[in-house]
Amino acid sequence: MKKKKLTNLTPLSSLAISSGINTWEDLIEYVKNLPYARNSKRDDFSLVLTEKKGSCSSKHALLKIIADENEIQDVKLILAIYKMNSQNTPGIGMVLIEQGLDYVPEAHCLLKINGEYFDYTSSQSAFKQIEGDILSLKKIQPNFVICEKINFHQDFIKEWLKQANLNLDFKKIWLIRENCINNLA
Repeated sequence: MKKKKLTNLTPLSSLAISSGINTWEDLIEYVKNLPYARNSKRDDFSLVLTEKKGSCSSKHALLKIIADENEIQDVKLILAIYKMNSQNTPGIGMVLIEQGLDYVPEAHCLLKINGEYFDYTSSQSAFKQIEGDILSLKKIQPNFVICEKINFHQDFIKEWLKQANLNLDFKKIWLIRENCINNLA
């Protein structure tokens, strides 16, 4: 299958090209092999390429923008809320065990390309790891991950806490979740 060449000279595509990344497929490979870590600024997706790291949000938002800039068809940015647990997210188990929790709802970005879900957060990430634990899927635009993603996620957790009837408040659950994420970086 022929690779899709990056040809648009908008800032993000130009940055990718100047970094030696010339095709969509090479960009995917490059991004998924970057370390998982939060970027220094949430609203600057170019930092994935310049800081050479990124979160699920920044990596997938960057990919979606560059796909759109280069008219790569049927690429959608998706926000998944899933039951983050020690089976589907290795490295967080002790945090949950210490709190007596089986899971916490986590917001995770990925791409839907030609009807199929892909997770390019890391070279080990795969949608099938969380597929059976999905609580919600929502198509979003890249700018959604800057602020609205956090609000959507927090509102989801608040509603979950009401329904789960847990003896924990929102601040405690959010702190537990942050500890889980810190274990991944």
